Amino acid sequence: MDTGLLIALIVLAVVVVIAIVLALTVGKKARAEKQERGRVEAGQHREEAKIRSARADSREAEAEERAARARREQAQAEEHAAAAKQERRIAEDQIARADDVDPDR
Repeated sequence: MDTGLLIALIVLAVVVVIAIVLALTVGKKARAEKQERGRVEAGQHREEAKIRSARADSREAEAEERAARARREQAQAEEHAAAAKQERRIAEDQIARADDVDPDR
């Protein structure tokens, strides 16, 4: 084999090895960058989910507070209705007694 051809083959082999190493390095770097972008995006999604969750918790607490207020008001209304019903019975009893003792009736 000719020395020049041997040198050319060695140089070609070295160039091929360097190209493979560069391709692997670039590919590895590209994968690492893609993974980092994925981590950043996932972090953004998690942060947004955390904010939405806090907002939902706040709205849920507000709804529970309103429901409790409505239950209290309903209980008060029922108490007032019961008191009014009792007053009406007393008034009707008094009317009946008045009718009983009224000599003109």
